Amino acid sequence: MIIKEHVSLQPYNTFGIDANARYFAEVKTLDELSWVLQQRSYPKKLILGGGSNMLLTGDLDALVILISLKGKEIVEKGEGHVEIRVMAGENWHELVLWSLDNGFGGLENLSLIPGSVGSAPIQNIGAYGVELKYHFVSCEVMELATQHLQTFSLEECQFGYRDSYFKQAGKGKYVICSVSFRLSTQNHTLRTDYGTIAAELKNSSVLHPTIQDISRAVIRIRQQKLPDPAILGNSGSFFKNPVITTSTYKKLQLKYPEMPSYKVSEKHVKIPAAWMIDSCGFKGYRKGDAGVHEHQALVLVNYGEATGAEILQLAEQIQEKVQKTFGIPIVPEVNIL
Repeated sequence: MIIKEHVSLQPYNTFGIDANARYFAEVKTLDELSWVLQQRSYPKKLILGGGSNMLLTGDLDALVILISLKGKEIVEKGEGHVEIRVMAGENWHELVLWSLDNGFGGLENLSLIPGSVGSAPIQNIGAYGVELKYHFVSCEVMELATQHLQTFSLEECQFGYRDSYFKQAGKGKYVICSVSFRLSTQNHTLRTDYGTIAAELKNSSVLHPTIQDISRAVIRIRQQKLPDPAILGNSGSFFKNPVITTSTYKKLQLKYPEMPSYKVSEKHVKIPAAWMIDSCGFKGYRKGDAGVHEHQALVLVNYGEATGAEILQLAEQIQEKVQKTFGIPIVPEVNIL
């Protein structure tokens, strides 16, 4: 395989940031991945998946390794369920559509999330009441230092809200090569109680929804609210929704009675960061080519020629105003490089 020099990463990140990689390699097999990781002439290495959860704030003086491992297979069929194994370079939304075409339920609420399968466990992606961990079985990883393959179980991945072992203690130590999921083949558990899914189904006169109906509803909702990265550069939700104590929320309600919340536990609630950002006047805000989307305040966008540094500056401005207004810190969901 060829290791290239001075490669633009603009086609490989959904923000469309024009930053360069000092060195660049695309791997399509585990042997190629093992080989490139062994190249000691390039001590600094960066793994790149779908590029949908990152903000490049400058050129990368590193060997950027694009994971293009492909393949899907059914590894086990049981009564009412199936286990599938998917290689890390597969597109996430295409996996969801493939599972639906085969009548496999579980991932329909996660339709149209950008990115690759290998990146999904790192973030523990989630949407509309469903998280990846609900259907995750295990993932096969390659250790960067030794090129040894090993398997991480659900428990070992230590999934949290948009969090995992791979973002904490395991950060920068492993490459996810494949992910296994357990999905239903009958008597599917449908989640229509989150967001506006139920309303969307009603508007479409769907009284007895299938997993395909829910996927179509989620796609319509996301297309109405979120910009297509192919048209307007973005990385989806830029900030995490903060979790605060119920007692803190009740105090805030006295000043902001319209503040929405979602119950997390008996003592904690989740506050929509988009509501706070919108309340601070940032929805539709634009400075140069860096801006906040007009329909979804949680999404920062690149109108064309914004640099990563300019988008980061805008993000920090939003964080400061939200903290000053509500006393609640909001943190980025994307990886800032």
